[in-house]
Order: sequence, then C-alpha cells, then structure tokens
Amino acid sequence: MLLRPLLAAAALTLFGGTLVATVGATSPADSKTANVATPGDFHGYGFDQCLAPTQTAMDAWLRQSPYLAVGIYISGASRACKAQPNLTPTWVSTQLRKGWRLLPITLGPQASCNPRFPRYGRDARISGDPGVHGHYGKARAQGLAEADRTVTAALAIGLSPGSTMWYDLEGFDSTVKRCRESALAFLSAWTRELHVRHYVSGVYSSAGSGIKVLDQARMQTPTAYHLPDQIWIARWDGQANTSTTYIGEAGWRPGGRMKQYLGGHNETWGGVTINIDRNYLSLGTPAAPAETHCRGLEVDFADYPRVTATSEPGMTKAMQCLLSEQKAYAGRLTGTLDAATLAAMSAWQTAHGLHARTYWSRRAWMSLLATGRQPTLKVGSTGPAVRDLQRTLNAAIPGTDLPVNGIFGPRTDIALRGWQIAVHRTSYGVANADTWATLASGLRPS
Repeated sequence: MLLRPLLAAAALTLFGGTLVATVGATSPADSKTANVATPGDFHGYGFDQCLAPTQTAMDAWLRQSPYLAVGIYISGASRACKAQPNLTPTWVSTQLRKGWRLLPITLGPQASCNPRFPRYGRDARISGDPGVHGHYGKARAQGLAEADRTVTAALAIGLSPGSTMWYDLEGFDSTVKRCRESALAFLSAWTRELHVRHYVSGVYSSAGSGIKVLDQARMQTPTAYHLPDQIWIARWDGQANTSTTYIGEAGWRPGGRMKQYLGGHNETWGGVTINIDRNYLSLGTPAAPAETHCRGLEVDFADYPRVTATSEPGMTKAMQCLLSEQKAYAGRLTGTLDAATLAAMSAWQTAHGLHARTYWSRRAWMSLLATGRQPTLKVGSTGPAVRDLQRTLNAAIPGTDLPVNGIFGPRTDIALRGWQIAVHRTSYGVANADTWATLASGLRPS
C-alpha cells in the first residue's frame, strides 16, 4: 500500500492485514487532547443511535447495560442527525474517561445507484463517472474530501489520531458496475487519506452489498484499492458474532471486524429507554498491563481457600501482601499466622463487618480482594480492576477457576452472572457499584 509521507512521530500498526499510521499522545496533531484513541483493542458489545445520548442516559447505561461501545454520527451531509446538541468535546472526553469506546460515523455521499439518496437534495452522491482512464477520479476526490471533513470534525470534539473513523455506506445494488467500482474508488481514497491524517479507516455497510464488494476486492484485486483496516458488517441475524455467509472467514481477521446484528428496537437500562441497533465488536487484541505485588509475590490463584495455621506459606504470604497494600498490615511476609498477622486479620474483619476469626475465610478474602473504589466493568473491560474481580469471584465460589488476566471475556461474564444468580442479585453481567459493595461484603451462595 502506498501512503503519502507520515509524520516522524508516527508508528506503523497492523490492522486487519494492513499497515496504518498511528501516533502517540505527543504528536503535533494530538497536542490539544489527552483523549485515548478509540475504540482501540476491544472485544465486547456496543450500540448505535443517530442522536448522541445525554450524559444522564450514558451514565445509566454504563451502570446497567451490557454495552461499552457506542456509535456516534459526527460528520456527513447525508446523516439524519445533523444537529447533535450533546456531542461536545466535554461529552467525548467524559465518555472516554468513564470507559466507553466511541465509534465515530460519517454518512456522506452514497453509491450512485442508491435510490434513497440524495437525502436532502443538495447532499452529493458518489460520482459514477469512470473518467477517461476508468479510474473514477471524481469519486476518489470525493472520498479524499470526505475523509478530510471527517478528521476536522473529529479533532474539533477531541477524537485523537489513532482512532477509527467509520464511513457509513448504505446498501446498494452491487451488480451495477459503475456504481460498484465508483464506491470502491471512493472508499479507497477515504482510507488512503485517513492514513495520511493518522486515523484508522473503518467502513460500515450491509453484508450483501458494500461489505461483500470490499471482500471481493480483497480477494480478487488486493493491490487495486486501499482497503479499510476494519469493517462493520450490517447483518441482522441476531447472532452476536462477526461472521456472515456473504464474505469469507479470513478477511479482516483477527481483530478487524464488528457486526451490527440486530436492527432498530427499544431497550431500557437503568430506567432510560433508547432506540438502538446492537453490535458485537472484535477489534484488535485486548490485553491488560502486567501487575507486580510485594516485589513479585504471587497473588493470583484459581482458588482462595481458608487460611489457617497449617496452610501452605504461599497463600498466607499473599494474604499478608494484600493486607499490606491496603495499609492494614505492616509486618514481614512470613507466611505464618504470627501475632502481627493475627492482629491485622482481626482488625480487618471487624472493620468490614465480619466476625473476627483466627483464620482467614473466603468471605474475608472477598472483602480484601474487592475493597476500594472500583469502576463499572463488563464484557470488553480490561485492567487491574478486572483482575480484582476475577480474584474475588475465584474466592466466592470454589471451582470458578478464572484465569486472572485482567481481560473481561466470556468466562468472566459467565462467572459473574453465576455468582449474581446464586446470591439472588439481578443477573446483568455488570460489575457496578452495587456489585462491588456486595462482593466486598463477602456474600456467598447459601
């Protein structure tokens, strides 16, 4: 793939089989914002709605819904929601800070054979003129211009370089040659210009038209076009995955696909109803930073059984270490229940509403592992708090056996829901403030 010169600060990253430019937070283009690039590496659930929701709605859905990604229309003359009263730099930075992954969408010129556009009379279609040499130069110029407008809109609201910009190409008759090839030319220029501007290129389209056409180009003429780094498949089959029979399984894998698997419908979470489309994202490779405790002491276990005077030293040391990190123990990591350790255990249990014992119970483990201020977590979350949750669930129910890897995936989701059902809490699969408080209380199945 031929790219125009990149800034010296740029790094090349592999997205869906294509090298694209991303930049660090210190690049000139990124100097006005500290926002993280979005959506980044994320495997989980998302929703999209034309109008960016209010902050009240976003907070309610963060606490209660399974979603952690949200599609927002930021640009394009053909979009229905041109007025976005909630979509401000403050709204963007607030969502990113709280853990939401944003999916910025542009709906500009549409395929020349799409009968539903122009939508407003003045918004342009993609030019179907092949030109003298059959390169669809006018369509390419439109794609380049649309990418520039999108980046301008993105920077204005604080969407950092390295973020994916999604082009919404609505369904069209892909059997019409000029319509199909001009759309490909447009999207090729869109992708090329986004790379120059240090953004990741994404394309949303129906599985049977735009996505199918892109996949055919990938397989049949891979050097003819600048293909998007990520694809967003519109296929309302009700399956929360990124597969469709319209395209091959190899394209944009791993980590380059998402799918809109359910169309417009109302959902209510936290007392707030929004009409949405549902999506499942499989983008990048989620990872969590490594952790160290007490100079490399092992604290991650598949089970956290009762600690007694006869327990193996490693488990006792882990308890001492974690108590010391909470400023509840100042002694040495002896691996024995000496006087200082017993005093710390008693003080901790009393302070957290537990019976003071001369042993360390599963309930005590839970109170220790889940203590402190913790963020809302759900499928797709990563980081130290996910490790805390995984450790706590391993302590709560013997045999849970979660890997403590800091990635909230399907196994962690199943374990959390299982605990919520077992202790008669609503099974949302979300670790919100109420969940953390209940875990920290040491509540276990009776």
